Order: sequence, then C-alpha cells, then structure tokens
Amino acid sequence: MKLPELKIADFIARIPIIQGGMAVRISTGALAGAVAAAGGIGVIGASGMSFEELANEIRIAREKARGGVIGINIMFAAREFWGIVTTAIKEKIDLVFTGAGFSRDIFKVGQDNNTPIVPIVSSARLAQTATRCGAAAIVVEGKEAGGHLGTDRSIKDILPEVRQATDLPVVAAGGITTGADIVEMLQFGANGVQIATRFVLSEECNAALPFKKRYQEATKDDIVIISSPVGLPGRAIRTAFVDKLLAKKGPKPLGCDFCLKHCSLEYCIVQALIRSQRGDIENGVVFSGENVWKIKDRSIRPAADIIKELVSEVEAILG
Repeated sequence: MKLPELKIADFIARIPIIQGGMAVRISTGALAGAVAAAGGIGVIGASGMSFEELANEIRIAREKARGGVIGINIMFAAREFWGIVTTAIKEKIDLVFTGAGFSRDIFKVGQDNNTPIVPIVSSARLAQTATRCGAAAIVVEGKEAGGHLGTDRSIKDILPEVRQATDLPVVAAGGITTGADIVEMLQFGANGVQIATRFVLSEECNAALPFKKRYQEATKDDIVIISSPVGLPGRAIRTAFVDKLLAKKGPKPLGCDFCLKHCSLEYCIVQALIRSQRGDIENGVVFSGENVWKIKDRSIRPAADIIKELVSEVEAILG
C-alpha cells in the first residue's frame, strides 16, 4: 500500500509530507526545493529574512523544485509579517503557512491573490475559526514540536479534536520522526504530516555543521523548554547559552532591531538564532523537536534520501 497524496487547494503533493519551515535561515530555498522535487511540500522559513532575500530564496526553491509545491512559513508575531506575505505573493508562492499568533485578515489577502493560506494551530477552536475564515488546510501542532509552542498538549490528544472540528485537510505536526509516527498520525485522521527536525540533518539544510552536530549528539535529557521574548515557550537543545536562559541569567539585548510586534526584551531571540545558525551554538539557541534523540540514522544526507526512508518505513508497515 502506498501513501496517499496530500491535496491543498489546487496543489497536490504525491507524498503527504510537509517540511516544516525553520527560521532563522535554517530552511531556505535549497532545502524547500529539494523536498518539493522529491514529492513533498518544501517550506522556506521566512521569519528574519529581508524582502529581497526572501524573493531570492523563493526563486532558488522554484528552480530546484522541478514543478513541486513550495511555501513559506511566517510568524504572525513578526513585525514585517505583512511585508513578507506580500513579497511571497508577488513571487507567486504556492502556499503560505503562518503560526506564532493568528490573523483573520490574512485569509482575505490570500483569497484576493489566489494564494492558499494554511494556519498552524494547536486547538480545535482555532481550527474551526480558520475554517470559517477561509483556510485551505490546517496544520495542527502539538507540544512535541520544536521552536515556539502554542500548547502543552500532545498532538495525539489535539489531532482527533481538530479532525472532528473541520472538513479541511488536516496536517499533523510535532515530534514526528519515523514512518511509524506517520502511520500513527494517518490513523488518527490526518491527511498528512509536517516534519521539521528530521530535515536539519539534510545536506540542503542551511544550518552550520556545529548546529547539525548538536542534533546528532543530543540525548533525551538535552531537550528543554525555554522562555522566549516572543511571548511563547520554545523547545531547544541545551547549550551554554540555553543553560543561562534556564537559570534566568540570559544577556539583555544590546540595541534592538524591532523585529517583533511585541518583545519582552528578556534577551534577543533573533541574534541567538542567527549565532547558532552560523555555528556559534554555545552563544545561541538551537531549536529542536522533542524526539530528535529518537532518530536512528543521524547521518547528514540528501533530503530526498530522508523522504525515501520515511516512505519505505510507512509502506513496510502498511503492508
């Protein structure tokens, strides 16, 4: 038995895997294009990018995608949210994924520009609201996810509630690392899955080698929850900088680029993410999903090979 296709609006991915958008510059055009070319949906993490940079990354993704489906992910909490969305629409992006807050207005913008909007939610209530507003699909994310979190409930608890709340395609996200996880989500009623953490260990991921090595070495005890100036908790792997945050001794920002609509100024999350993406992980934040330690093969290889392995695992289980 083969995996079902994932249809969102007029776009069809022959493999129902969305590569989660990872900011800042962890998932860029190279990774999104590689995943799309392999049959999934590739996503550029747009938060923290300039408009020109994003436009260029979309072009790179499109060139590599071989006709596959590509999208962007943008935090509603970002000050340049609307500029990022407008830029992506001008570049004729296929899909816009948005989380870390909720906007009703974006659905009208999507409809006016024939661009499907896919919100990332963590409750049946928000899934119902998004459905009424005109969402093309729903990504439902549980506490197992990496980065900023909107809930402390497991995807296994939330997904059945969301499935009952909407007739739209539902994509499960959070802690999915194996083919067995994918099968479980499909059995819960998901039409597809969103996977981010697994793709950090791809050749096309834009993270520096020390960042990827931290993924390769992480144990279960290394995965922690930190506070974020965004106003949401975040899941990360322990580093020297993260240990300071856990001890409430994080360095205060030196100046501010006003990248967020609202910021606690506890520390500068963007600079912490930039440092880690560039390889200075001991002075940065390395976001990760809860189950990174469960990945059996943590070698760095092409994204297409990761997808093939996941598909093979699923098909072996399905029969």
